[in-house]
Amino acid sequence: MAWVGNQTLISHFILLGLFTQSPLHFFLFSIIMVMFLVALSGNGLMILLINVDSRLHNPMYFFLSWLSLMDLMLISTIVPRMATDFLLGHGAISFTGCGLQILFFLTLLGDECFLLAFMAYDRYVAISNPLRYSVVMSRRVCWLMVTVSWLFGLVDGLIQAIFTLHFPYCGSQEVDHFFCEVPAILKLACADTSLYETMIYVCCILMLLLPFSVISASYLQILAAVLHMRSAEGRQKAFATCSSHMAVVSLFYGAAMITYMRPQAYHSSKQDKVVSAFYTMITPMLNPLIYSLRNKEVAEALRKLLRRCPCGGGQG
Repeated sequence: MAWVGNQTLISHFILLGLFTQSPLHFFLFSIIMVMFLVALSGNGLMILLINVDSRLHNPMYFFLSWLSLMDLMLISTIVPRMATDFLLGHGAISFTGCGLQILFFLTLLGDECFLLAFMAYDRYVAISNPLRYSVVMSRRVCWLMVTVSWLFGLVDGLIQAIFTLHFPYCGSQEVDHFFCEVPAILKLACADTSLYETMIYVCCILMLLLPFSVISASYLQILAAVLHMRSAEGRQKAFATCSSHMAVVSLFYGAAMITYMRPQAYHSSKQDKVVSAFYTMITPMLNPLIYSLRNKEVAEALRKLLRRCPCGGGQG
């Protein structure tokens, strides 16, 4: 503890968590852990398949491998800490630990925002301009897009982590959340945070609305191109390829916007925790399932891997 004037500043936070110690919540906690294991295995398998199968060495799967890596890191930043706090019965976290969690979480969140936009642009080029696809989406361009995603995410994470913990915190140490999310932390600040909240809103326009606008524009162009296709099979394949991406975008951006683009006065702790679970746990679990669902190339890559695996009993 430290004193400034007549105020006692706190030295750490206490995360209240997502669940209480009750039979129902133990059951819900078990579901979360199953989701965590599915996310780890699903995303890990996608990364493995994309790297070992040469047929998946194209821009779409290149971006998907990075999305899987980001999802692995994102869910690992949140769930193991939450599970430990729940099992031990307390959630004390130092300022440094809280700052690092904010940094890693927002960096990865920002990464995914831009990566999903680049993935939408990739699908737009593939469907609207297939003859120039290999030129427009060259390996150098793909690496540049991934680098830009990481760079913007890191800058956003650093800014918000530094500014959030720059405020003095006094009174209650209890954060009614299952991880150090900025809106929940700011509620405990002993200073006027309105200017900073405005800055967060501007950041969200850049990190959420700008990529979402790119995605919307890309899909409008894709829709126009698909409707002009003469082949019914081609239209069906194009819609199938893009529908999974649209589902991910709806879940991910929708939940993030609800959390970060609402004024503090409209935030409810219970609501915030449920919404946050979508982009910290549910989306990372669904991504590999959605992208591999009815995907013949991924299914064939998996069968090929199982045939090569001695434990599968297949012939090489």
